[in-house]
Amino acid sequence: MALHPEIEAFLELIELGTLNGTRKPMEQQTPERARQEFDNASALLDQPPKAMASVENLSIRSRDGAGLPLRLYRPLATTASSPVLLYLHGGGYCVGSLDSHDILCRALASYSGFAVLAVGYRLAPEHRFPTAFNDVVDVYQWLQQHGSQAALDPTRIAVGGDSAGGTLATALCLQAREQHDWHPPVTQVLIYPVTAAEMNSASHQRYAEGHLLEASTLRWFYDNYLNQPGERHDWRFAPSQAQDLRQLPPALVIVAECDPLADEAQDYARQLQQAGNKVECRVYAGMTHDFIRMGNMVEEAEQVQRLIGEWLQKRVS
Repeated sequence: MALHPEIEAFLELIELGTLNGTRKPMEQQTPERARQEFDNASALLDQPPKAMASVENLSIRSRDGAGLPLRLYRPLATTASSPVLLYLHGGGYCVGSLDSHDILCRALASYSGFAVLAVGYRLAPEHRFPTAFNDVVDVYQWLQQHGSQAALDPTRIAVGGDSAGGTLATALCLQAREQHDWHPPVTQVLIYPVTAAEMNSASHQRYAEGHLLEASTLRWFYDNYLNQPGERHDWRFAPSQAQDLRQLPPALVIVAECDPLADEAQDYARQLQQAGNKVECRVYAGMTHDFIRMGNMVEEAEQVQRLIGEWLQKRVS
């Protein structure tokens, strides 16, 4: 199917900016500049932020003593112990922040009734593999031990994320399965996740250029994050490489049709299902990577946000 016309027009503007020199591709920028532009653009793509009962900035210590910023969204004014979605932003391990995904986290909290805890894990190239994964594990462990003190139910934690955040979410589920003193996540929400070791699928070839997430940008992300090529086959980077995918939480997998990651996301959904897990995989025609944060352009963004809210509610009913 052809690109959604609004996204196609948006991509034409991006291409025009590149041609006339007013925009540089991310991989031609410094990480600091790329992060700033990513955050600035994020607020323009989505709908106005939804009001919350409270939004609280928190911080915890990682295993190596670094401070990890968190942001806790509460959609309802209540003192009861709430189910919580641990949300991990996308950005190829190099860009993205609590601010870039603020509007999305508010929407997910509003549509699900869950509290949402967003994680500001450390970014590459300053912090390479497996720092982001370790940070996420540390936050999950903190939720297990201290969540009840923040009126969050440690027995009702969902994990989710988009792009690299989806990778971190499903890798966290694999880690949690091995921790017998943890409550496992009740579900995983994987929004166009990175799951494969190599960029060699048909969709990687078909959408390598001109569809928002480009092959050159993906290579830049991976080169910045990984210490050496062999780490591509580590399940913490490529969950499809895990030897055992059994006994994992139910998974909702969201796929954009016109995305280099489309094939590997669908392949991973099939792997999970073949391993005996409950999986629902939705492919959105005409959409590109990052469409869930394009509420100002496509109605599918809000549709998916509502779908995730309904999925989460079913997991704790």
